[in-house]
Amino acid sequence: MIRWLRIALYTIFVLSGQTAAALLTRLYFEKGGSSKWVGTLVQVVGFPVILPCYFISRRKLVTIPNSISTADVKTKPSSLLLLVCVYVYLGLLAAGNSYLYSVGFEYLPVSTVAVISASQLAFNAFFSYFLNSQKFTPFIINSLVLLTISSVLLVANNSSERPPGVSNGNYVLGFICTILGTATYGLSLASQQLTLRKVLKQQSFKVVMDLIIYQFLVASIATSIGFFASGDWKLSKKEMDRYTPGKISYVMTLLWTAVACQISVFGSVALIFEFSALFSNVIGALGLPITPVAAIFVFHDKMSSIKCISMVLAIWGFLSYTYQHYLDDRKLNVETEKTSEVSEP
Repeated sequence: MIRWLRIALYTIFVLSGQTAAALLTRLYFEKGGSSKWVGTLVQVVGFPVILPCYFISRRKLVTIPNSISTADVKTKPSSLLLLVCVYVYLGLLAAGNSYLYSVGFEYLPVSTVAVISASQLAFNAFFSYFLNSQKFTPFIINSLVLLTISSVLLVANNSSERPPGVSNGNYVLGFICTILGTATYGLSLASQQLTLRKVLKQQSFKVVMDLIIYQFLVASIATSIGFFASGDWKLSKKEMDRYTPGKISYVMTLLWTAVACQISVFGSVALIFEFSALFSNVIGALGLPITPVAAIFVFHDKMSSIKCISMVLAIWGFLSYTYQHYLDDRKLNVETEKTSEVSEP
């Protein structure tokens, strides 16, 4: 019972965090922000907000989840060099992913970015197949096909749905970067599951916090280097002065974007720890209808017929995968009951 309460809490973190982060990131560009590196930096530098959770859970042990076997836990800890290499890899992946999404939010409506992001389930399933031996079933394949078609349909969006001042070239660039960002996010989740299972190999919830903190520490350093190397830091004061709602709103927008991103990340990694990367991604896809609907009220985004069809296909793909997860759980329960009956005297 306690475990399912944790899962419900993590799910709320993912859904609320990703929706708030998407809306706030678009708000930054909508009201006068123009630095892709600032948009990237706020997505990765917020990890200190979860440090209190780190110290609270430092000595806490939890039940080993199904995705991490006892055999993995009993093996010797990985070397420091391997841990450093893994955290650097995950950190650079997070930095690249954040930059790609930053470009997407600058040139595309929030609703378009949200629907494209539904394809991350397909990318995650693809990478999980190679990294974590994820099995493909007819329902999962159906889910991948529907989500792919859903994203492809968005290319047909007409120019009236683009943010003001966005050229044809920038619109295509935003679309491509969002697709690539979605792919790298799927790879990141699959890589995190592999790291938890094969590299960290521990049953303490502290390893989840370590994974988040060190990963985003590397991402923050990499993004800061890009921020200063690009010269965007010189324009920060000018950007703050011309921000339409004012300087205080500028700072608060960036601050709460950083907090929302980390809340979502914390929930995602915790769900990976409890189940799998694909399950965590499915929960993220569950929030698909939330962001576009919210964007209609906040930014007056239009919901064209193509975008509506795309959303329906994405939700259909999500339900297809969810049903497969239900079948897997039911099969596991039956096998567990049979094992219990055999073991009884």
